[in-house]
Amino acid sequence: MEKRLIFDNQLINITISRLCHELIENHQSFDNSAILGLQPRGIFLAERLRQRLQDITRQKIALGYLDVTFYRDDFRRSDIKANATKIDFVVEGREVILVDDVLYTGRTVRAAMDAMTAFGRPEKVELLTLIDRKYTRHLPIEANYVGRQVNTLQSQRIKVEWKEQGAAQDSIWLVEQEDEA
Repeated sequence: MEKRLIFDNQLINITISRLCHELIENHQSFDNSAILGLQPRGIFLAERLRQRLQDITRQKIALGYLDVTFYRDDFRRSDIKANATKIDFVVEGREVILVDDVLYTGRTVRAAMDAMTAFGRPEKVELLTLIDRKYTRHLPIEANYVGRQVNTLQSQRIKVEWKEQGAAQDSIWLVEQEDEA
């Protein structure tokens, strides 16, 4: 298995700051905005964004976790483990920012939109992703805020490592998967 470092800890921090400033430019007061991190890995980015936004704006920003397991189109075909959904604010009428670490086929985002509407009808939905894997979309879904677009092949995957998950430091890798013979 061959790995190539795409983002180190410093570049991740710089990118999160840039994404926060883009969000501030578009949402300004965040009075009617909320961040929903997609389980399992999008929550780490969502928490970092919220903390940095609160530090910059000095405002409280609503944050929730959304599990899409039972809304996935491959739910019955795979051995997927469900995670917790935690939304302690009203979604109805809010501007919701869905957050995930990697945008790949778009199927998780489609499932997230279905899952989110179970909690109400938002006024607006935006998507923020740290990595956008170009040329891999199965559905016509595009992120509003992107850390970096990465050209990938089907034989490659993106591995995001967070300190919160036990990694020595935050990093993002492009991993060449070995062929299964």
